[in-house]
Amino acid sequence: MSNKKVLVAGATGYLGQYLVKELKQRGYWVRALIRKESQRELFDTVDDCFIAQLSEPASLKGITKDIDWVFSTIGITRQKDGMTYMDVDYQGNANLLNEALQDGVEAFQYVSAIGGDKLRQLKIFEAKERFVDELKASGIQYSVLRPNGFSSDMRDFLDMAKGGRVYLFGNGQLRLNPIHGQDLAKVCVDTMLSGDKEVTAGGKDILTHNELAQLALKAWDKPIKISHLPDWIRRFTISLVRTFTSAKTYGPIEFFNSHGLR
Repeated sequence: MSNKKVLVAGATGYLGQYLVKELKQRGYWVRALIRKESQRELFDTVDDCFIAQLSEPASLKGITKDIDWVFSTIGITRQKDGMTYMDVDYQGNANLLNEALQDGVEAFQYVSAIGGDKLRQLKIFEAKERFVDELKASGIQYSVLRPNGFSSDMRDFLDMAKGGRVYLFGNGQLRLNPIHGQDLAKVCVDTMLSGDKEVTAGGKDILTHNELAQLALKAWDKPIKISHLPDWIRRFTISLVRTFTSAKTYGPIEFFNSHGLR
């Protein structure tokens, strides 16, 4: 049984829910950040729920009181409700960090994404990495987790395969090893315990985009039909949507296609 008190921000998300379970299994006292009262029912094992909006600093007062560790998985893949990547991935986390610093929190962990530090030209990574910079400069003990995609993200392949054909940019030989949320939650806690500053995490199975496409098509009992699109189409598409749409539209497109840039 640990005497550490921890806060999980992003507790209602895919990774956040696994992280709460992992921490409770290891005997930690856990406070979950939720956005509305109805979300309390998601957490029957946590010790405390704190209702707040990360975009509203005044609502965060007291959120890190008596907290030793903060785990933040806060981030958005698609901008909505008028909120941008900079509003949530950067400013929301920065607001939380400010509370942690004021309350003397011991350590702060943030989950970004693999390659984010090398892809700052993309809107979503620009916001994430701006916060990483602030976290590193804050003086608090920190750790940054960089997962190579979640297993749940592979639904994009399944959704495409349902139509009977998967479209890939390039030759489809790019490899990745997505990790399940339950496994990543273990890595998150272990990293906080070890004191490691930056950790890249991935699953055991390393698969090419071609192999992922084949698995997705087989899952739907479809014949293997994969179309490989020239990489210039990806670059042209990103350039086009950047010119004629808002960040709300082109941000997710950049994010999805960033796998081809790594």
